[in-house]
Amino acid sequence: MAINFEQALGVHPNTLAFRTQRAKVLASNLANVDTPHYKARDISFEDAMAEIATTSRQQHLARRQRPAEHELLYRVSPQPSQDGNTVELGIEQAAFASNAMAFETSMSFLNMKISGLKQAINGQ
Repeated sequence: MAINFEQALGVHPNTLAFRTQRAKVLASNLANVDTPHYKARDISFEDAMAEIATTSRQQHLARRQRPAEHELLYRVSPQPSQDGNTVELGIEQAAFASNAMAFETSMSFLNMKISGLKQAINGQ
């Protein structure tokens, strides 16, 4: 009996790819905290997962070969600076830390899935 790894692993590989892409976006925001007129960006997890869920199987397989680039959104700053920069250091740091914790959680779930598949293959 063949194992369909895409079905067996579920959305976890996609969530890891999303979390990696989001970490890059948030790191860019943090790196540009003092850049005049820099606009903070972010990616919506809900939109990214909805996009993945609505794609056809063939498109999904093609996308798995290269990470999907999700739409970047502008973050609305609660208190924009005079130089037009919308990066709020505390907000970006919190978002980065939250994303890192979510990445670790997704990695743990993926590791559990792989361990379960390994046990199934070994007949345990």
